[in-house]
Amino acid sequence: MSKLVTIFGGSGFVGRYIARRMAQNGWRVRVAVRNTNEAMFVRTYGAVGQVEPVFCNIRDDASVAAVTHGADAVVNCVGVLAELRKNTFAAVQAEGATRIARIAAEMGVARMVQISAIGASDTSVSAYARTKAAGEQGVLDHMPDAMILRPSIIFGAEDQFFNRFAGMTRLGPVLPVIGADTQFQPVYVDDVAAAAVKGVLGEVPGGIYELGGPDVATFRELMQTMLAVVRRRRMILNMPFWAARIMAGAFNILRIVSLGLVTPPVTRDQVENLALDNVVSDGAKGFADLGIVPTAMMAVLPDYLWRFRPSGQYDAIKESAKNLRS
Repeated sequence: MSKLVTIFGGSGFVGRYIARRMAQNGWRVRVAVRNTNEAMFVRTYGAVGQVEPVFCNIRDDASVAAVTHGADAVVNCVGVLAELRKNTFAAVQAEGATRIARIAAEMGVARMVQISAIGASDTSVSAYARTKAAGEQGVLDHMPDAMILRPSIIFGAEDQFFNRFAGMTRLGPVLPVIGADTQFQPVYVDDVAAAAVKGVLGEVPGGIYELGGPDVATFRELMQTMLAVVRRRRMILNMPFWAARIMAGAFNILRIVSLGLVTPPVTRDQVENLALDNVVSDGAKGFADLGIVPTAMMAVLPDYLWRFRPSGQYDAIKESAKNLRS
């Protein structure tokens, strides 16, 4: 019988790519999610019955145990960028990851891959980064040979980074950013998935790997690249951190007053993260140690950002027509 992998958050941005690759490797894939109805699309990644979404709440032992039973490996992709009701940073990224590792160890699961983030540190000013570090430690306490992947900002067709800012270019002549001089090392989502699969298959040793693409650029430079791809001219306005903190605080008050109906465009914790460079550390293990050549941004961005161009898919045709007229 084919081996089975349980992917927590397997219908999310990173998880779906891992699920697809695991199915292509002939594994049965159990996609553990909170809403199975919204994850039905993962069934198309394999043969009938090979990839199945199942309900799981990683805050509950019994729920995690039910989807871990019988698995040969587990992958945890669950994380939150902002806290919402019971889904706090601590509950999801620290306690949730630790719970998965503990139960996996109790059930004799052979391998575990944990998706973390560059900047994870128990001394960080950011609760996001601190709980990511706590989750890593919890995983290693129970699964010492686990693979920990720390990617920089992840890009791909479903990303919430380039898509978000490209969408903002439709709203006006100014593109506001926070931390324009902060450096990032964007990494392609399928490269992260390829790294995770190597961990599941046992092709590389466990440990912490920091994943960054071949391009290192400031936030401002990334926005300039995006603007070139979508063929729009916008003024990039850098918001000072002190102003961003005030704005984030005001939006948080509005969220509380509205009982969660208003979603803040940025949180105080995200502002703190944007103040720190998000690049691979010197001496850290990375793609080279995994035998993976990372994909450049410009090899992928035009494939999914074209829809934000002034004329969308017809933009290139219009440019060609101008050349003919001239």
